[in-house]
Amino acid sequence: MDALLRDGDATVDDLATRFGVSKMTIHRDLDELEGGGLLRKVRGGASIQSSAQFESDYRYRRTLAVEEKRRVAAAAAALIESGQTVIVDDSSTASCLVPHLAERRPLTVITNNMTLMSELPTEAGIELIALGGRYSSRFHGFFGITCEEALRSMRADIAFLSTSAIHGASAFHQDQEVVKTKRLMIEASDQRVLLTDHTKFGRSALHFMAELATFDSVLTGRSPAAAHRTELSDAGARLVVVDEPSQP
Repeated sequence: MDALLRDGDATVDDLATRFGVSKMTIHRDLDELEGGGLLRKVRGGASIQSSAQFESDYRYRRTLAVEEKRRVAAAAAALIESGQTVIVDDSSTASCLVPHLAERRPLTVITNNMTLMSELPTEAGIELIALGGRYSSRFHGFFGITCEEALRSMRADIAFLSTSAIHGASAFHQDQEVVKTKRLMIEASDQRVLLTDHTKFGRSALHFMAELATFDSVLTGRSPAAAHRTELSDAGARLVVVDEPSQP
């Protein structure tokens, strides 16, 4: 897993040589890791990169488009008003909100995101409501009945969510349990903001999550292709491109 988290993919031959074991042993190990949802086997090896049916491990996703995600998160934080109740989902992009939330306190933050649960308790002026449930190491968050029931009993001013794929004017995700949680977050909030890096546009995943017009704003750090912009405009989605800082 460390090798895959670093490189994104690996061949059976390379892994067998690296660890000094047989190819059969590597195949058995990859079968076990695939069974746990940690990777996907491909011809001749394995990959941790996303596909239409597989979302990559959180530890890998948090290394991708880091600067862009930080810019998007900073722009998202500017939408928060002191005293509000905020929902933050499990995504690596939403995790980048952490350093900005203290600037908007007092706040109440509702989240299933383990990163926020770990880092916010020491921040004065932030009331943290941690959504319980079953912990998923792949998503670094909590899901399931406990999490869903908690969301049904709450109401928030604004929610920040992300998605793994945007096809046309719709958001999709590979995991149906994650989709269910995100939909409940949307329903529980008066204002909804989608945070996405530019690589998500033009991709597809197995499960429909929501129409982009459902969100008050769709924030991204780089303008998608003209065809994607047209689709979003025609569907009534409000796309906001967070500009890169100007070079001195």
